[in-house]
Amino acid sequence: MLEPMTITVEAWPVAADVTGLWLISGDDAWRYGAVMADSDVHFEVEMLLAENGIGVIDRAALHSTSWRPDGPSVVLTYMAVIEPAGLVLDRWPDALPITAELADAAGKPPTHAATEAPLPRFLDVMLHGLRHLKYLYDHDATNAAAMGDLWRQHLEPFAPALAGMYSERHPAAA
Repeated sequence: MLEPMTITVEAWPVAADVTGLWLISGDDAWRYGAVMADSDVHFEVEMLLAENGIGVIDRAALHSTSWRPDGPSVVLTYMAVIEPAGLVLDRWPDALPITAELADAAGKPPTHAATEAPLPRFLDVMLHGLRHLKYLYDHDATNAAAMGDLWRQHLEPFAPALAGMYSERHPAAA
């Protein structure tokens, strides 16, 4: 059956406190189904956050970092920089810590040929988003001010580097 692809959105809500970075949604992003034509993608992400208890006052920054095909949809990925009032686990007890060592422990994503689309794991999508936030912190004064010094400290290990994710040669290209 021929039908057009839909657009969906996902938000990776990440908070920083004195102990580190936290994915407050647990072990995955929050996702919303097809975005209606009379709506706005950014608005739908804001509504997705609100449905999960993240109000406007909780958000320091909201930024689109990537897109990828996912079956009959294109997923637009957003990183939501959340400002907790105190320790993250006090408000979100199911939050999980995020460290740069997580990328090392998970290993590199599957390789792909130069003419093929990558197939990132959800972890790769989140880590790419964090590296994107690091880039924004270093090069966008408005976002850096919104995030503050605590984010600078916690984002330091996440050097912006897409190419390093795929430093292994794809077997078919060897």
